[in-house]
Amino acid sequence: MRRALRIKPVAAVLAVVLLAAVWEAYKALGPEQGWSIGETRILPRTTDVAMPHTWDMVARLFEPVTGGTGAQVLWLAVGEAMMLSLAIAVVGWLIGVGVGVVLAVAMQRVRIVERAVLPLVILSQTVPLIALAPLVRSWGSQLEFGSFEWQAWMSVAVIASYLAFFPVAVGMLRGLSSPDAIGVELLRSCGATWATTMLRLRSPASVPYLLPALRLAAAGAVIGTVVAEVATGLPDGLGRMIVEFAAFAGSDPAKPWAPIFGAVLMGLLAAGAVALLGSGLRRFRRGEVAA
Repeated sequence: MRRALRIKPVAAVLAVVLLAAVWEAYKALGPEQGWSIGETRILPRTTDVAMPHTWDMVARLFEPVTGGTGAQVLWLAVGEAMMLSLAIAVVGWLIGVGVGVVLAVAMQRVRIVERAVLPLVILSQTVPLIALAPLVRSWGSQLEFGSFEWQAWMSVAVIASYLAFFPVAVGMLRGLSSPDAIGVELLRSCGATWATTMLRLRSPASVPYLLPALRLAAAGAVIGTVVAEVATGLPDGLGRMIVEFAAFAGSDPAKPWAPIFGAVLMGLLAAGAVALLGSGLRRFRRGEVAA
């Protein structure tokens, strides 16, 4: 286990180096205008505007965002936007996990609920976020609970949870249904209630299925947050920064890549947090199912 923990960071660094090497190799050897078949572009352009050098993108992170006096360093501005987006993604992930677990328990407990709800859960993922986001924001802005006022970031969190709940609901249901019938019947013969069976047998058995689902949910929450920030126009987040910096692609081609790096780092942090959560449940992870 310790050897694996030492190897993983090295493998991650090597993967980044390999990706940068492939990028630079294609930039050096690939056609300047890319390669197209008819109107469909198969390979990207290799110009400095389309594909800046990796060292230019890294160097740009340590320069001011703009040429104005007192402008923030780019990496710091991206870091602040990333932390805001990450906080919203965490809220969305928690909501999605809660909803997914409740649905899974209900579907396992009552089979007619599974037949009625599971197809709707699967069907829900066919609705594009870009169409759902404005509706969620519009509905949220009309909610009134006394002095409570709906905030724009809450709409983004709800949309993030929309992507996060699906893998949790499906993975948890599969895990809760995984114990052998002989184990369930043994507890029943001992007079165990449904709650006791759920706590002592089904819940531990669901861990190998739930942890990969939580990783997928974390990735979904990050993606949902970035997309929802763009669709709802939420300021100060990574999604909005990606759109704003894209306008500088012609004059400052390395700049738009900074928030993209921030989004990648946010996804890695989310995956790492779930991995830490899984390390505390190691004794229940035998036969863990791949996500």
